[in-house]
Amino acid sequence: MKKFIAIVVILIILGGAGFFFGWAQLEVPPGSYGVIRSKLYGVDPQVIKEGEFRWVWFKLIPTNVDIQAYSLGRMSRDLKSSGTLPSGDVYADLAGLKADFSWEISGEFSFSLKPDILPSLLERENIQGQDSLEAYEKAYADKIEAFVLQRLQTYGRDEAKLAALLLSGSLPELDSAAQAAFPEIENFACLVRAARYPDYELYNAAKGLYGEYIARQQATLRDDVARGAEARMHARLRLDELAQYGELLTKYPILLQYLTLEKDVNPSPAGGGQ
Repeated sequence: MKKFIAIVVILIILGGAGFFFGWAQLEVPPGSYGVIRSKLYGVDPQVIKEGEFRWVWFKLIPTNVDIQAYSLGRMSRDLKSSGTLPSGDVYADLAGLKADFSWEISGEFSFSLKPDILPSLLERENIQGQDSLEAYEKAYADKIEAFVLQRLQTYGRDEAKLAALLLSGSLPELDSAAQAAFPEIENFACLVRAARYPDYELYNAAKGLYGEYIARQQATLRDDVARGAEARMHARLRLDELAQYGELLTKYPILLQYLTLEKDVNPSPAGGGQ
């Protein structure tokens, strides 16, 4: 009986030790995410998360597993975008206006990386440690910033979208576009703090005047081109006619003598009056 109890106790101890050494969360601090690197299996695709129990059997193999902990904070970046409505300076000059058709938006955007992409990200980018991950986040934020600025420049030319930005300070369409363009991020948000935009009504009026001016210029140009083309056509026909006479006289020289005799027989009225 004592032997049986001893065996049970030993099994319990071994089981407890196995449970303890295979418990993956023990090496991950609160608020962090763990990634398992195994010498036998490489990078484990499942992230160790706080509050989710994870027991890994191959962690029991000595020196086989290295668990790296990473913090994924929220990344924020200030941004500023400005521009001018298409051909705004041209329209203003033609209409004799001292109008400024430029616009400007300033604000910030923020995001965080999805925890579940950590294993593939670490393996793909060869990230080793928190500093390496933060460097990747900054480079990724640069790409997102370029995308957001390009979209804001596009929205700055759209009166309705710019008005929506000014009214609410955000634009769901922009948030959705950023999430779709950068699937590794979550909780993206862009907040507009200040904005300056042009007088769209005045811009559209100046644009209309410019269109009318171009239309009149084109009509005048068409008339000039038509008259010039008609004159060139008459000149070309006259040259072709003379060329035909030349060819005929070259081929039949006697016609020249005939024409000379006809002129002598039938002198012009001006010549007959002298």
